[in-house]
Amino acid sequence: MYPVGSGSPKSRPMSGLEVDFGVLKIQRTRVTAAQVNAGFTLLPAIPGVKWRITDASLIAYGNAATTATSVDLLGTKAGAASRPLVGAVSSLAQSVLLRMGAAGMVILADGASFTAHDNNTKISVVKQSGGSSLGGATGIDVILSYVADQA
Repeated sequence: MYPVGSGSPKSRPMSGLEVDFGVLKIQRTRVTAAQVNAGFTLLPAIPGVKWRITDASLIAYGNAATTATSVDLLGTKAGAASRPLVGAVSSLAQSVLLRMGAAGMVILADGASFTAHDNNTKISVVKQSGGSSLGGATGIDVILSYVADQA
């Protein structure tokens, strides 16, 4: 079981990421349209870690996003796919910061977007399943605030 010992939070590298249980972290990732279309891992699946999203923002760069229906965060809760954020492409204008809960940025009911995902599952940014690929924009900047919870 980790962390071991007492005192301040313990930190250790896990799957190429510095994990600090119970510590709020912010990660900005520039993801190309092709990576969004294929699905891009923001936080890897790590045994013993449950990712909890506290906030997220999307910014289209290079042009406004077009053609796809939405750009989503994708995780797993209770063994099923979970989309804690569904960002309507029609809202993703170039250089506009859109946060969770803003117009066109749909979150799950009753605060479920902000509860922990399953142990050993990743958090990705993807286009809406089915339908057209993301176009127009060169890519999407994803600003993710998260906490690693111990499983």
